[in-house]
Amino acid sequence: MAPVGTVLVVDDQASSRDSMVEALRPLGYDVWPVASGAEGLRLARERLPDVILLDVMMPGLDGYEVCQRLKADEETRLIPVVFLTGLDSRQARLRGLEAGATDFLSKPFDLVELEVRVRNLVNFRLLTQDLDEAEKMLFGVARAVEARDEQTGDHCVRLAELAAELGGVLGLDKESVKALRRAGYLHDIGKIGIPDAVLLKPGKLTEAEWAVMRSHVEIGVKICSPLRTLRPVVPIIRHHHERQDGSGYPDGLCGNEVPLLARVFQVVDVYDALTNDRPYRKALTAEAGLEVLRTESARGWWEGQLVEALASLVSREVNPSR
Repeated sequence: MAPVGTVLVVDDQASSRDSMVEALRPLGYDVWPVASGAEGLRLARERLPDVILLDVMMPGLDGYEVCQRLKADEETRLIPVVFLTGLDSRQARLRGLEAGATDFLSKPFDLVELEVRVRNLVNFRLLTQDLDEAEKMLFGVARAVEARDEQTGDHCVRLAELAAELGGVLGLDKESVKALRRAGYLHDIGKIGIPDAVLLKPGKLTEAEWAVMRSHVEIGVKICSPLRTLRPVVPIIRHHHERQDGSGYPDGLCGNEVPLLARVFQVVDVYDALTNDRPYRKALTAEAGLEVLRTESARGWWEGQLVEALASLVSREVNPSR
């Protein structure tokens, strides 16, 4: 029978470890006891437990340091951490919260309270994993949408990488860069709601057909908005077709009304479209694509500084010795 959850116990006191193992294993939990912070970090990264019970006062790496490292790691940051501590001061708890603790248990701890806390946090962990699975499903849908149009090739992959690189060049924080990378895959997910007759039409779209095509951004927002983890991506999905002069869609935003990440993403999106084959034209060279972007920037469509930042990035990739 599969365990109801997995629990990593990190405590340098053998009696404390034994008590937790004896309390949790009969309830169906797989419990992994270790005696040091360093070993706890290693096992957490290797096995990704559902809950970590972490002693605060340990030789070597103490609980605060272990928790900070866990929360800084992309793989382990969502694992709930419960501090086991004999320190009952407000300052100790505040320090624990700053380190990223989810909850606290005071030593000597009540075994019934331990069981309740672990059960609740395992359920929370399963919920976050379900959200991750839902997100993975959306990425799969996005790739399926891209596959409907053979002419776009690996457009999403290219956009994700180049948008993230440009975000790094601009000095954006890690969460913003992550949002740009995810937007590469998800920005056109709303096209799943656009009929093939419009999406794949080889000729020019009528005004009515353009209205249908433009609706893909609002469909994409509706698809992605329910997922909390995708909230930073939703403004990019909605506004990557806006223009600086207000002539874009869906909201006709002007200048800095367009969210920064959408402004960054749109110059990458347009550049990729220009420099890859389309049914109606062959791909432009990198230099020619950048010149079109500069012309359109002068027309008031894109932010000039972002176009030049992209040009600098592309130049380094085309001529790495420079």
